[in-house]
Amino acid sequence: MDQLDQLLENNREWAEKIRSHHPDYFTALAKEQHPTILWIGCADSRVPPSVITGADPGMLFMHRNIANLAVHTDAGFHAVLEYAVDLLKVKHVVVAGHYNCGGVKAACSNEPAPDMIDHWIQHIRDIKRIYEPELIKEKDPQKREDRLVELNVIEQVRNIESSSTLKKARKRGQEVAIHGLVYDTGNGLLKRLIQK
Repeated sequence: MDQLDQLLENNREWAEKIRSHHPDYFTALAKEQHPTILWIGCADSRVPPSVITGADPGMLFMHRNIANLAVHTDAGFHAVLEYAVDLLKVKHVVVAGHYNCGGVKAACSNEPAPDMIDHWIQHIRDIKRIYEPELIKEKDPQKREDRLVELNVIEQVRNIESSSTLKKARKRGQEVAIHGLVYDTGNGLLKRLIQK
C-alpha cells in the first residue's frame, strides 16, 4: 500500500470511528463552521496545527505558507483574514512560527533559494536586516536563527494589527486578539511570544 492509499484508509477508519461514537457529527459539521481562531502557520509538514493543538475539525480556520508570513502584498492571505474576521467573526488570530523553519534557514543563508522561494523569503531577510544589531550580538548561529524565527512571528503579528481588516473590525467594536506563538519541533511545545 502506498502512502496515499494509507492516508485514505486512515481517513476511512477515522470517519467510521467518529460516526460510531457520534452518528450526527458529520451532518452537523457539514452545515456550517464556527471557528473562533484563525491560525496562520507554516506549511512545514512537521507542524500540523490541528495535531499539535489537539483541535477538532471546525475549531481552526487556517492559512499556511512558507515561514508563516502575513505580508501586505499577499492577496490570498488578506482574503482569508477578511473572511475569518468579517464573516466568521473569529475572536483570535494566531501567528504560529516554529524553530528549525526552512524558510528562516534559507533567509539566513548567503546562497539564493529557487526563484519564487527566494522572492518569498525576502520578507524574512528584511526582518533580519532591521534587527541586525540585535541578531549580530548572538554568536551561536542556531540561537541567532531561533531568534529570527521569533522576530518573524512578532513582525507578522504587527502586520496583521496594521491591516485594514483589523483596523476596521476594532473600529466597529469587534474584539479580536492577535497572538504570536512559536512551536518547538524539538519538544512539541508551543510558547506565547506576543499578544496584541
